Amino acid sequence: MAAFDPWDPAFVADPYPAYAELRAKGRVHYFEPTNQWLVPHHADVSALLRERRLGRTYQHRFTHEDFGRTAPPPEHEPFHTLNDHGMLDLEPPDHTRIRRLVSKAFTPRTVEQLKPYVNELAGDLVDRLVEKGGGDLLTDVAEPLPVAVIAQMLGIPEADRAPLRPWSADICGMYELNPSEETARRAVQASVEFSDYLRELIAERREKPGDDLISGLIAAHGEGDRLTEQEMISTAVLLLNAGHEATVNATVNGWYALFRNPAQLAALRADHSLIPSAIEELMRYDTPLQLFERWVLDDIEIDGTTIPRGAEIAMLFGSANHDPEVFRDPERLDLTRAENPHISFSAGIHYCIGAPLARIELAASMTALLEKAPALSLAQEPVRKPNFVIRGLQGLDVTV
Repeated sequence: MAAFDPWDPAFVADPYPAYAELRAKGRVHYFEPTNQWLVPHHADVSALLRERRLGRTYQHRFTHEDFGRTAPPPEHEPFHTLNDHGMLDLEPPDHTRIRRLVSKAFTPRTVEQLKPYVNELAGDLVDRLVEKGGGDLLTDVAEPLPVAVIAQMLGIPEADRAPLRPWSADICGMYELNPSEETARRAVQASVEFSDYLRELIAERREKPGDDLISGLIAAHGEGDRLTEQEMISTAVLLLNAGHEATVNATVNGWYALFRNPAQLAALRADHSLIPSAIEELMRYDTPLQLFERWVLDDIEIDGTTIPRGAEIAMLFGSANHDPEVFRDPERLDLTRAENPHISFSAGIHYCIGAPLARIELAASMTALLEKAPALSLAQEPVRKPNFVIRGLQGLDVTV
């Protein structure tokens, strides 16, 4: 187990060899530093994502004490209030009710209608990058595109959008393994500021509704379908965080992988019809979300090992996406890979509601970069973010 060390920069730089070792050693491993059971195989991860004996929360059935867990410290309460009322951390029936309302904004038709806006925005961002001869792909293209799209959907005015990304980054720090007190402090502060901002925006939309998602959530009627104000705030924050974090990291991880695999990049430049399969393969090859946690609500057995109620399972998405049982030659980047059942968007009831939109955004930025910056190249080796769970780069300097 020495190879799996989420706090070791060498492991964070390339966790995939350690995953191969984990898969070879068995189907489930207890990891003492985080008190979690690691699951590295694709078949197990895929099955557990659909397993009703696991949950993103346990508080719909148990108190902290019943479950053998310590309640979070009171000073972290603003973060947990915000986090625990979003559908990603709820189970049915609350999850079903909120997802049903939000999914109206993510129907294939509404997502398809966003395409011209997304394509135009991606084109404008890449034009600016080309005009200045290059820059940081992360801050110039990868971040502003999905943040603007989700902000537009939510109805957040352009003048108010600057703090969205910093708030989101601070909140997402809490999803790392064993976050520090400083990380928690920043997450709490961002939770308070973001919630206060949204409370004001919701009050404005109650007075003057628009055709945005927040107005839609306020107006939603139906049998037991109404959202509380806290659920609206938590839903808006979740959509912004989940709606751009993975897309940003998929963009920079993907382009960095292409620069390291010049033959594949050349093939993509020669044939833009590869873009859809390239997006799927890049999300598999260097997975933006490496680990996803679930609580064990009722005892479960994996390969003869009983994992008791109250335990936490950590499903290793990055490892599952490199499982040779499912992917032929998994360590090779192959943009033409036809069979690609990666689980980067999760599965089961928590399957990413924004997956179709993420694919449109990734295709828009990739198309714009291939067309407008055909000689795009790496200016210098990037630095990886120290985070393990949410995998990304601190920047990606390019020249055109």
